[in-house]
Amino acid sequence: MEKIKNKIFNEDCLVGIRKIPDNSLDLIVADPPYCLGKDYENDSDKLDSKEYLEWTYKWIDVILPKLKETGSFYIFLSWQYSPEIFSYIKSKMLMVNEIIWDRRVPSMGGSTRKFSSVHDNIGFFVKKDKKYYFDIDGIRIPYDEETKKARTRSIFVGKKWLEIGYNPKDIWSVSRIHAQAPERQNHPTQKPLEIIERIIKASCPVNGIVLDPFMGTGTTAIAAINTKRNYIGFEINKNYCELIKKRILDSQKQGNLFINNIKILTT
Repeated sequence: MEKIKNKIFNEDCLVGIRKIPDNSLDLIVADPPYCLGKDYENDSDKLDSKEYLEWTYKWIDVILPKLKETGSFYIFLSWQYSPEIFSYIKSKMLMVNEIIWDRRVPSMGGSTRKFSSVHDNIGFFVKKDKKYYFDIDGIRIPYDEETKKARTRSIFVGKKWLEIGYNPKDIWSVSRIHAQAPERQNHPTQKPLEIIERIIKASCPVNGIVLDPFMGTGTTAIAAINTKRNYIGFEINKNYCELIKKRILDSQKQGNLFINNIKILTT
């Protein structure tokens, strides 16, 4: 079967995933509904707990065979359901990390009957034979000049890590997208481009293929374009598909021309 790439399908991933050949994807990045009652212009986030978990296990089962042996799977979740879903995926894959995304919520207001929730959980999973691709040098965080100067003692001279930066940890402090942010779109749970680009740089080789089964505003597609990777996406909301198309076209106008052909395909 010919490889599909750089296409967004306006359909349910449970229906459309059959188009994707098995063992063909380098990376899957999934940001599904969290079952918190958010409005995605449909009822996808308004299931009861039992229905939500059954639906989650179903789409996980259909997408995982599409990963290469060297592939990785990242999934965004809330604390409410991450224990059950992580446990389910661990029966099929190896869990490498649980990443905590600190959304930098301002220290004002919040709940008065519990501790305020200010993070999302990101699970990082790979095939159990551990052949997964991971490029740590592609995501290192540079040291500031003051730190580099403080570490110029003889025991550090010539150390690669001092020049190219340190390894990201499993707590990522990245601000949520505020209403005034340039990348902000009309979507209740849009993820920052910075986070998706980090995941792609780490776990997908250049020219590789990233699947996002819940494409939303198209952040995964934009991140793939920016980092010279290919993308495939599913999004059931027609309005969001139009938004994705606009974002990709705008990205091309700004000079990100690695991918110059956008296709939004309806069912």
